Amino acid sequence: MSIQSNLNTIKASLPEHVTLVAVSKTKPVSDLIQAYEAGQRIFGENKIQEMTEKWEQMPKDIQWHMIGHVQSNKVKFMAPFVSLIHGVDSLKLLQEINKQALKNNRVIDCLLQMHIAEEETKFGLDENELNALISSSDFKEMKNIRILGLMGMATFTEDQNQIKKEFTHLKTIFDS
Repeated sequence: MSIQSNLNTIKASLPEHVTLVAVSKTKPVSDLIQAYEAGQRIFGENKIQEMTEKWEQMPKDIQWHMIGHVQSNKVKFMAPFVSLIHGVDSLKLLQEINKQALKNNRVIDCLLQMHIAEEETKFGLDENELNALISSSDFKEMKNIRILGLMGMATFTEDQNQIKKEFTHLKTIFDS
């Protein structure tokens, strides 16, 4: 199945309110160009260096999402162009994103990552850390970030009830 027909099939199955982020990590630029030519404009990468290299080679109307864990010392490389950072899990990281966004005269959209899985290997804030972060004066002073919502990574399991329970918990946190 071609990239174009695969994208068309996927998009036809999505509700209107759902946005497709094409996860392009490890894929060659030639594949991304095919997806772009098929109308895809939002791509997700999990490595900043790889995302930066692709950004340099691809059309500039693409929205780049950082979907992997972010190290503070690498934020400066994506700050000029990243559209959304999915996995922000600390005040320190938010401060660095804000600092680099200011240097680039822009606002960077972010999702705060919550730890909802039963696996210790997953990153994220717990509810107390989230509340402390969003009520801190440091957070309130940041003008170059915009928090769009929360995200979480469920436990890697075949147990659909476990996954549903974890995402229901995330929704409860978001609603509170």
